[in-house]
Amino acid sequence: MRIGIDLGGTKIEIIALDDAGRTRLRRRVATPRGDYDATLRTVVQLVRDAEAEVGVRARVGIGTPGSASPANGLMRNANSVCLNGRALRDDLERLLGRDIRMANDANCFALSEAMDGAGAGAHCVFGVILGTGVGGGLVVDGRVLEGSNGIAGEWGHNPLCGETPEQAPACCCGRRGCIETWLSGPGLLADHARQGGREPDVPAIVEGAVRGDPQCEATLARYERRLARALAVVINIVDPEVIVLGGGLSNIARLYERVPQLWREHIFSDVVRTRLLPNRHGDSSGVRGAAWL
Repeated sequence: MRIGIDLGGTKIEIIALDDAGRTRLRRRVATPRGDYDATLRTVVQLVRDAEAEVGVRARVGIGTPGSASPANGLMRNANSVCLNGRALRDDLERLLGRDIRMANDANCFALSEAMDGAGAGAHCVFGVILGTGVGGGLVVDGRVLEGSNGIAGEWGHNPLCGETPEQAPACCCGRRGCIETWLSGPGLLADHARQGGREPDVPAIVEGAVRGDPQCEATLARYERRLARALAVVINIVDPEVIVLGGGLSNIARLYERVPQLWREHIFSDVVRTRLLPNRHGDSSGVRGAAWL
């Protein structure tokens, strides 16, 4: 039995999977906001309750915002800031009395989709989160590639090629022009507003493009060109068989046809076999990937 925990900023979700990947249990509770000790207690109680219900002591994997530093094991870059600077893995292993596996949420998404999702059967899968932020994870032969610095797949904080420095928006990381500032949901909305658009959210922009609104169509066309350039860099370096999109913007259906048409001119190959696919497990992918760890 495998237990997965998705440790989010607003909710903590738990799932129990059997070895065939079937769900035996799934539930979620609110995250204790800003309270590290209460967060630990909540995770431990969820695991104990789940094991009592399924009747098995399970292996445990946890998906987190941010990641553990390879230098000291302390959490960093988590938007749930109470985790930063804390020895989350060590503390949970002590409280649960066992080794655990831990990876960031984008890596868990990628692993879920590589194991039994849209990328099942592929040798190399790149999982992309396009939501409030932009993240990524890389899975090779069913294993998450973490890298020597623990940041493999973090493409969202590379600069987006093809944009001039004076156009580059400021990023939360302190730099300017990161991929996240262009390809996140807030980035798309900000780009639309800079061009005079008034739509309040991404679904309204997509709906406007469907109606034939030229401003909404132009915004989505710019987004598609930028996404194509950003993913072309990943393909030139990693050459994955499958790229799976997750996050709210993965629901824009036209991306899957238009972006592969646009990325061809940026890829150093006479043939491009990489497939761009929507995720199969939706908002379950993070917690399922934690279990597969």
